[in-house]
Amino acid sequence: MRHGWPIALDGGPVLLPAETAIVNGATSQLALISSARAATLKLANQREAAEPHAPVLVRAAEPFDLAAARALADPALDLATPLKGPFRAEMLEWEEAAQAALALARIAGILPAFMVDPQNAGEAQPFAPGDLSALSDPIHLTIASRAHLPVDASDQAEIVAFRSIDDTREHVALIIGEQRSDRAPIVRLHSECLTGDVLGSLKCDCGPQLDAALHAIAHEAQAGGWGVLLYLRQEGRGIGLVNKLRAYRLQDDGFDTIDANQRLGLPDEARDFPTAARMLDLLGVSEIRLMTNNPAKVSALEQAGVKVIERLAHQLPDNPHNARYLATKRDRAGHLLT
Repeated sequence: MRHGWPIALDGGPVLLPAETAIVNGATSQLALISSARAATLKLANQREAAEPHAPVLVRAAEPFDLAAARALADPALDLATPLKGPFRAEMLEWEEAAQAALALARIAGILPAFMVDPQNAGEAQPFAPGDLSALSDPIHLTIASRAHLPVDASDQAEIVAFRSIDDTREHVALIIGEQRSDRAPIVRLHSECLTGDVLGSLKCDCGPQLDAALHAIAHEAQAGGWGVLLYLRQEGRGIGLVNKLRAYRLQDDGFDTIDANQRLGLPDEARDFPTAARMLDLLGVSEIRLMTNNPAKVSALEQAGVKVIERLAHQLPDNPHNARYLATKRDRAGHLLT
């Protein structure tokens, strides 16, 4: 899908990804988008976002070409490209396959929008909805390598790399202190944030959170304990770097982080916590003290089989650039202050 190839759904039609398709002359009368995006576009007869990420099948009065399909998908084109309606929502008889397709688009890091059964789309690649679970099944994750890695917080850290045959992303864990079975480690789950971790972005608190977590774990190690920082390759809370930057652009237009994601037709939370649980299992960790202000993260790890015996607050001061973002996490995503 990143290459723009059409996919032939088992139990559904051929779908051509609207964002990445490169074929010339493809046209379709139908498009598949999420209901959150359909609500943004105020399309006739669509379900009013009661299920914001349910699939919606849209029929247009005139056939979609690639330009029209991309305008339907990308909020950056909302003002520049008036849509050619009227539109109506059609009965969707292959909902499971459609949901799998939208999830597959998110994993690929592209906008969740497709032309449906397009003409002149080229040879389609077969895809069964059941294959989706294999792509995200953490059971195939294994430890690929480990080494001593002195870092600013501690010169006695060990880095452990994890790899799966089903995924090109390679996650890592940083262990600080001597691993011991009689003391549950402090654990911090940190999802990759290129803009915050590497470039020092002030739009989020990711960079300072990462640094503070490492120093907190190092302090625990100095007191005789130990800890683990899991660095998970799931940029933008699981929607990918490009889509995160698209959401940033919408935030510049006045939308908060949740509304921005919904205008893109994407979930505001798409991180893969079972992978984190699998990493801890491979490290021999079953009970943890979790450093987080997000109760949903505690619940997600416990559902994945990790016993969280204590939640440790991890709150940092805001700045003029991220104050609204942190307030949104508190007020709309349920994050705690302490």
